[in-house]
Amino acid sequence: MWGTSAISSDSGASSDPGIRLCHDPVSPQDGRLTSLIMPWVDAETMSIFLAHTEATFAGDFCLMLLDGAGWHRARELRVPATIKLIPLPPDSPELNPVEHIWDYLRENPFKNFSLNFLEEVVDMLADGLGFLSQQPEIVRSMTNFEWFITLCLTRN
Repeated sequence: MWGTSAISSDSGASSDPGIRLCHDPVSPQDGRLTSLIMPWVDAETMSIFLAHTEATFAGDFCLMLLDGAGWHRARELRVPATIKLIPLPPDSPELNPVEHIWDYLRENPFKNFSLNFLEEVVDMLADGLGFLSQQPEIVRSMTNFEWFITLCLTRN
């Protein structure tokens, strides 16, 4: 389970300038997906996301693949005992299955859209993620890399 990505508005037209961070933990084996769209990025919001992940995937031990963002390794980060953070090598987004979720969103709900306000982007993102959260087979087909099967078999 893993994933975070930032969305931002760099057009001067936005009435709500800034950055939103979308956290998307996904379980590749069964296609479960949940998301949090946060107003900023720091160790506190990442800790909230980890607590949300722990509650959503209660009873599971989660391996979470992360890029090198500072908030992923901050000293103040509160990591639940049921989650193990695994840093990915630099410049290796192809190893993170959640990137396929983002590809799907770019190619489907966001395809050929021009939006003027960040809140429109956030609304469309929430709708797309809500749809995917109800489609575990689609999520599984995009994220269940063959090497995860080996990882899951050898974890014990």
